[in-house]
Amino acid sequence: MAMPRKTVLTLVVATLLAGCGGRDDVTLTQIRHTGNGPDEFSIMPGKPLQAPEDYASLPTPTPGGANLTDQNPLADGVAALGGNPAALNEGAPSARDGALVNHANRYGAVADIRQTLAEEDKDVRRRHGRVNILRILPSDDYTNAYKRQWLDAYGEERRLRRNGTITPSSPPPPS
Repeated sequence: MAMPRKTVLTLVVATLLAGCGGRDDVTLTQIRHTGNGPDEFSIMPGKPLQAPEDYASLPTPTPGGANLTDQNPLADGVAALGGNPAALNEGAPSARDGALVNHANRYGAVADIRQTLAEEDKDVRRRHGRVNILRILPSDDYTNAYKRQWLDAYGEERRLRRNGTITPSSPPPPS
């Protein structure tokens, strides 16, 4: 028994309409923020209040400055892993890291690299935004914008192994 044309046409239209909806839940990797509400993850509760042992040792209050009850997840993580949280506040690298800094700067360093990268990133996102106007199919803006810059990890591993470099974090080559 054949289905009437009206039924087939209705099913096709319903399927097409159902496929067009439901993109609002994929917002984590989109470059642009589409919501108009607050960001729930930017709110951090303060640490519990405690009476200090010596009131004279308290820092002078500064408007807009840090409080003793402010959360500092990065410093807390460093302390939990056995590091020195005070090292996070240093502006320049410490003397013990001199050899590492010299090795990293052996080919030179650009002083305004953060501003340069921010401008280049803005340009890439601006150029990509003109291409994906219709958004017919679901896609990830970040992946599409930077896909040409991805590194081929397996290709790099093969190149290093051909040159005799040991790659201990990877499985050994098949024999």
